[in-house]
Amino acid sequence: MSQPPRKILVTAALPYANGHIHIGHLVEYIQTDIWVRFQKLKGNRCVFLCADDTHGTAIMIRARQEGRSEEALIADMREAHIRDFDGFDIEFDNYGSTNSAANRALCGDVWSALRKSGLIVEQDVTQLFDVQEGTFLADRFVKGICPKCGAVDQYGDNCEKCGATYSPGDLKDPVSTLSGTKPELRSAKHLFVRIEDLHGFLEEWTQSGEHLQPEVANYLKGHFLGEPLRDWDVSRPAPYFGFEIPDSPGNFWYVWFDAPIGYMASLREWCERTGEQFDDWWPRSISPSAGEGSASVEIHHFIGKDITYFHTLFWPAMLNAARFQLPARVHIHGFLTVGGEKMSKSKGTFVRGRTYLDHLDPSFLRYYFASKLTAKLDDIDMNLDEFVSKINSDLVGKVVNLASRTAKFVQETGLSDSYPVDGGLFARAAAEGDAIAAAYDGCDYNAAMRSIMALADRANKFIDDLAPWTLRKDPNRAADVRNVCTIALNLFRQLAVYLAPVLPRLAKQAGELLNSPIQSWADAQQPIAGTAVSPFQHMLKRVEPEQVSKMIAASQEAPATAASATTVDGPAALAAEPLVAETISIDEFSKMDLRVARVVAAEDVKESNKLLRLTLSLGGDVNRNVFAGIKGVYQPETLVGRLVIVVANLAPRKMKFGMSEGMVLAAGPGGKDIYILSPDSGAVPGQRVH
Repeated sequence: MSQPPRKILVTAALPYANGHIHIGHLVEYIQTDIWVRFQKLKGNRCVFLCADDTHGTAIMIRARQEGRSEEALIADMREAHIRDFDGFDIEFDNYGSTNSAANRALCGDVWSALRKSGLIVEQDVTQLFDVQEGTFLADRFVKGICPKCGAVDQYGDNCEKCGATYSPGDLKDPVSTLSGTKPELRSAKHLFVRIEDLHGFLEEWTQSGEHLQPEVANYLKGHFLGEPLRDWDVSRPAPYFGFEIPDSPGNFWYVWFDAPIGYMASLREWCERTGEQFDDWWPRSISPSAGEGSASVEIHHFIGKDITYFHTLFWPAMLNAARFQLPARVHIHGFLTVGGEKMSKSKGTFVRGRTYLDHLDPSFLRYYFASKLTAKLDDIDMNLDEFVSKINSDLVGKVVNLASRTAKFVQETGLSDSYPVDGGLFARAAAEGDAIAAAYDGCDYNAAMRSIMALADRANKFIDDLAPWTLRKDPNRAADVRNVCTIALNLFRQLAVYLAPVLPRLAKQAGELLNSPIQSWADAQQPIAGTAVSPFQHMLKRVEPEQVSKMIAASQEAPATAASATTVDGPAALAAEPLVAETISIDEFSKMDLRVARVVAAEDVKESNKLLRLTLSLGGDVNRNVFAGIKGVYQPETLVGRLVIVVANLAPRKMKFGMSEGMVLAAGPGGKDIYILSPDSGAVPGQRVH
């Protein structure tokens, strides 16, 4: 007995309106779009919603720097995001904005419910303030050293290395990411949600059912739910771009309060446009203690693992307090690396979506990501050589090849009037449809792609064995040629159905070629016969390595330049070390590439009485290993996080302790009188010293 259609509401995390879409973002949006397209192909009622995340300090500062309003800035970025998503065949049913009337109203509703539940408390907060920019700093605009594990370059709310959460004021050596200056502490009134009052509910929801992947549930239990939950700071004082809190003038809802409510606002806009009822798609929960809602609709969130905390603790707490249905499932994925490393602007592997589209077919990226995605949180590595070979082998060599080698032979006759005997090939592939569907539904796209490519291998072997291009040389074998090609094109169409969630363009082209549109998952269960065959048009062309190289080259960014070195003088210093009499030309000086760098690690070289080993960051993923003769003058731990000046183009020198890849500049005659040179506040790693 067939199951009744499911009613499913799907969201992907809201992209921030302060930057363009890049291939790292696209892991999530492609993953979600595939899942939604599969559900629709199966006949389920599935609505896919998203919106731009538009509020916060970064938007305010950028608009100020560009001399325009925040509204103008986010409007331009919204259009850019929509164009990029469309370019990758990511199809939302509604794409909204958190800076909407619908979102303001829903934020008020949720806030009122939190107030009535007695969950809002007021506290004075000592917060980091950027004096140069004149604003309090949101958590994500402060970086420093993790107070728990000592990892450098961590954000102000949580450590990406150890997973610890903390307040920005707990960071060691904090730096504002807005201005590069050291912020100062100031006090202001903040409003908090006491989510510890919902501890029991959150433990029950996260640890029961199938709301979360097992590793996520275990992570929450081990890192957060084993102790009292900290109050959640949900307000920011002026100046701040966002919604002012109605019952607390001068305070604004923090971006992480209004952003997830943006899912609901996007749904409300869709309902108003389509005539649907909001309460039918996001019902009120039946039981306020358990947070369970109507079984008539499933709510699914797709997010990256970096925002797990917000979507699995704060967001369920808000929904529960406001008596809204909770998500049936939060699907969490890992990050994207390229060539085994974090995406890098300097290496050209930090690729914007638009740059990719300028050089490559979006279908390639959709398939490559699908071949890598599983239901787990593992990071996805994009190996560019593998990318080229996988596309050319799987999509061009196995799938499209079935049609390109046979369609021309039946263009005049069309398919056979009845489906020929194929040794059970089509029926066996149809029988695998349920397993492939289960893999899609469970987000194990890797398993689905492997199964589909195995079917493609089987189909190609069948065609290779019968070789219609050889049969057609015998006029008496015309019927055989037609039958073999009919089988080949049906197997191709069957593959196109199974691949339709991943490759919607190919599915459309397959329907046009065989004059039989692909509209349902069930289209893979029955072969077609007697239809006309249109002239074959190129579907997917081979990827050339040069195309990938050009994309990487177009993504490389030259390091910024701007800074100035300072000098010190003094009679005693000059007497000890007189000025060098021999002058040099400006051309000789310009050969030195002096750069600002940050010390990210420092350690003793045990075999040496003078040397410390420093790991220097020159910005992005560019690191240098440098040995400095400052042992006994500086303690290694005091150097971590400090800005220094380094000769970046000094020829590497092989030492018995390792390779030294530069020189840190210092003043003083030596011995204990050594003083490392540091740039003025505002300088950032990678800037050139002129």
